[in-house]
Amino acid sequence: MCGIFGVIQAAGAASTSTLAISAINGLTALQHRGTESTGLVGSDGVDRNHVEILKGHGLVRDVFNDGNVAKFQNSKVLIGHNRYSTAGKKAAINCVQPFVVYTAVGIVAIAHNGELVDAKKKREEALHHGVGLSTDVDSELIAQMIAKAIALNHKCRRDDELGDISKELAVTMSAINMSYSLIVLTFDRIYAIRDPFGNRPLCVGTVYDSTGVATSYCASSESCALPSNAKLDFEVRPGEIVELSRDGIRSVCQMKPQSPLAMCIFEYVYFARNDSVIEGQQVQTVREECGRTMAEEDVIEADLVANVPDSSMSAAIGYASQSGIPYEPCLHRNSYVGRSFIQPNDEMRQSSINQKFGVLQKKVEGKRIILVDDSIVRGNTMRIIVRMLKEAGAAQVHLRIASPPVRFPCFMGINIPTRGELLAANKSIEEIREFVGADSVKYLSVDGLQKAVQKGIERNTTFDVGHCTACLTGDYPTQLEF
Repeated sequence: MCGIFGVIQAAGAASTSTLAISAINGLTALQHRGTESTGLVGSDGVDRNHVEILKGHGLVRDVFNDGNVAKFQNSKVLIGHNRYSTAGKKAAINCVQPFVVYTAVGIVAIAHNGELVDAKKKREEALHHGVGLSTDVDSELIAQMIAKAIALNHKCRRDDELGDISKELAVTMSAINMSYSLIVLTFDRIYAIRDPFGNRPLCVGTVYDSTGVATSYCASSESCALPSNAKLDFEVRPGEIVELSRDGIRSVCQMKPQSPLAMCIFEYVYFARNDSVIEGQQVQTVREECGRTMAEEDVIEADLVANVPDSSMSAAIGYASQSGIPYEPCLHRNSYVGRSFIQPNDEMRQSSINQKFGVLQKKVEGKRIILVDDSIVRGNTMRIIVRMLKEAGAAQVHLRIASPPVRFPCFMGINIPTRGELLAANKSIEEIREFVGADSVKYLSVDGLQKAVQKGIERNTTFDVGHCTACLTGDYPTQLEF
């Protein structure tokens, strides 16, 4: 679920002084995708053997400041990364991305969103071929595979092609499975890459000045991170390699997409920001449609519809609109506490929940409440919230979840853990109701979720789509290797 961002100065643009700020602003806009650590790598576009690097644990605002950002004042090409760890402990600083490797054609840096399902096998192959690895992070493994491909091909490369590694990237893509979206930096260009399943989102855009002249080109996990004066050019297709150079944006390779495609459906449920465009449609409209579809599947009497802030607000509004029951916010969210789901361990998640929410007591006293949330994974958050509402005087709390039960772990980069930790994998709906203390619990059906997602795609997208529902159905898009 990590956030990745890249920006390169357009040919003829007057100044690079604000380019690093654009990169940092992009990472800030992607903060919801990872809060554990952040990093930035920048090249001056000339020296192939030197980059500026700044990495640290914590939020973007904690790692970058006016003093240390000055080191990027001459950078014309930058990529950054916000880390969301699928491991249960804080990663060492050498695991913080972007990864930087020295290759036969100069420095290459990589920012990776996803998790390789065949990482163990590929790691063993690399070690047996004499490749030294300093971490157990599969992003480093990808970087080393790219370096190996470059080494096998560099002798036939002209000096003016040193930054062009599109062929080597295609070779690497053909050797690894899912899941990955990548932004790769060479000294004078950026590549944006999606795996052939299209499992993680990725888009590219152009930034314009007030006269309509292009000043830079960007690649990002989500369109919400593009600057306000940018145009979303297109979403990277599954299996596509897109090159961003100072001369513009162009597709340089299109591998055959997998069939069926497997875009992570949880991007719509929880991860992506409301204002992002994915598969040609705004995420908020999908979430509202999930709420409307859930109301169509459900009949219950209540006084108001509320939601667990923030990502479920759209679903609650959709539910209220379809059901005719008024929407009223009943919970206040402390904006200074991060998303509990992406905390790396259970103790931190519990602490985050206790700090995060407050009840608007006058709204809930004596009321029958339909409480909408986007998902339940472990159940920690919901159990506490239901108790808080009832202690504040709510007569009834009916829980409505705008996605199907999460019953299976994810092996493609999302911290949906083993089945032993998943509430819906081990309890019936009635047992879940008892566990969280609600008066009733109902989930959106798998068909309902797919219908809500597909509704806008049919109108907007220009390429085929398909979605991974493995955490909901156990139907994994590829063979898993352990």
